[in-house]
Amino acid sequence: MGCSSCGTRKTADGKPAGCNSNGGCSTGGCNRLNTFNWLADMPIGFNQNDNLYEISFNNGSRKDYFRSDNAQYYDKNEWVVVECKTGYDVGKVSLRGELVTLQMKKKKVRTTKEELGKVVRLAGEKDMLRWQEAKDKEQATMVKARVIARDLKLAMKIGQVEYQADGKKATFYYIADGRVDFRELIKEYARNFRVKIEMRQIGARQEAGKIGGIGSCGRELCCSTWLNNFKSVSTTAARYQNLAINQSKLSGQCGRLKCCLNYELDSYLDALQHFPKNNEFLKTEAGDARLVKTDIFKGMLWYQYKGEIKLHAIDIERVNEILALNAQNEKPATLIPERDENFVEEDEEPTLVDGSGMLTLDVLEKTSKRNKRKQQRKRRNERKRTKPNKSKSSSTPSSKSGNKPPQSKGNTSRRTNNKSQTNKQPTSKKSNTADQKTKQQQNKSSKIPSTNQNKNKPNTPNTENTPNTPNTQKGNQPSKGKNKFFKKRKK
Repeated sequence: MGCSSCGTRKTADGKPAGCNSNGGCSTGGCNRLNTFNWLADMPIGFNQNDNLYEISFNNGSRKDYFRSDNAQYYDKNEWVVVECKTGYDVGKVSLRGELVTLQMKKKKVRTTKEELGKVVRLAGEKDMLRWQEAKDKEQATMVKARVIARDLKLAMKIGQVEYQADGKKATFYYIADGRVDFRELIKEYARNFRVKIEMRQIGARQEAGKIGGIGSCGRELCCSTWLNNFKSVSTTAARYQNLAINQSKLSGQCGRLKCCLNYELDSYLDALQHFPKNNEFLKTEAGDARLVKTDIFKGMLWYQYKGEIKLHAIDIERVNEILALNAQNEKPATLIPERDENFVEEDEEPTLVDGSGMLTLDVLEKTSKRNKRKQQRKRRNERKRTKPNKSKSSSTPSSKSGNKPPQSKGNTSRRTNNKSQTNKQPTSKKSNTADQKTKQQQNKSSKIPSTNQNKNKPNTPNTENTPNTPNTQKGNQPSKGKNKFFKKRKK
């Protein structure tokens, strides 16, 4: 349960550097169930109880009180050797002086000062080595103890095993729903482990406090850091706070209801005193309204008519008025009070909010929609541009040659003229009309019908005025092949 700085930061000697809080862990993880010594600055010998000490064992999961008959004083977080009934143990000093008497009163310790155990001396290297050897046995002993209890078919669970520093005594913490007869179990433990056996029954919450862990809030468990008194928690505490009765969310790692449900219960009970009773249904001329939800600290209640989805928010005063009218067999028009004709709304002064550099989900959604629209427009424009270009390129194979009119070389067939007419596209309406007039004049001069000549010639611009086009005029007379064709048509 140590903090991250103890595991990562190290000195040149290889020892953990710690958080440098000079007397106590600032994170609360190095020693569980810490207490702040706010009398640490008092001079030694100022109080009569300066020789009283609170010693923590097993990383703070168990604490006990001792006295020192020596003239030597021990500071906080120092390892000391203390006397026990069955030998000696090694622990860490957590409190000293007058605060120890206050802790004894809080935990109702009735032993007198003379009956307390003694602090012998500071722990040396040999004491720490023996203490470490005893701690290394705990895990293997717990696993073997669970196997023995299962073979004896006892309805119990071994939660933790704690060895004394001298290795002469082992305490087994177990969990059971009822009373367990473990007389044979103790004999088996003494035969296998060769130590003095002590059995202590604990609850599920105490087991979670000894093992430790991380809660749903992201912090260490309250029972393993600072919580000592385990009060009973019921589902009524969740109902008063308008929480959904979901067993998986309301239960902690111990399998019981979370202890934090009682933390804010008193403030909720004080706020609920101002709410009216029997406020589940309200009668109005528009219909009966049913209570859907309440906001305790804002003092608002939400009602809903039958067959409607809309919720109507009402304050506590309005609910009391409607309940008083219903008690007199009267009904208001609606849940929300009607405003008077002379009522004038107060104009709220506009407040300027500096929203520079602030991003919200609405802004991001708007920008994404705009970008999508722009991309769609670009795609449409590209499609429109590419479609006519494709049709032109497919219909005019001789587009690269400047759209020149086909030259008549000798005998030409009707098929070639028809193909040129169908594949060639008109350039514009104005150019087509001008070409038709010039062709009609030419046809009159050559005494050839304009209909036949227009069929054989494509709609091309006038080649007489264009200097770059080749000279295709030969007296404006049709070729021999064309005369034969016209003769056949006349017949």
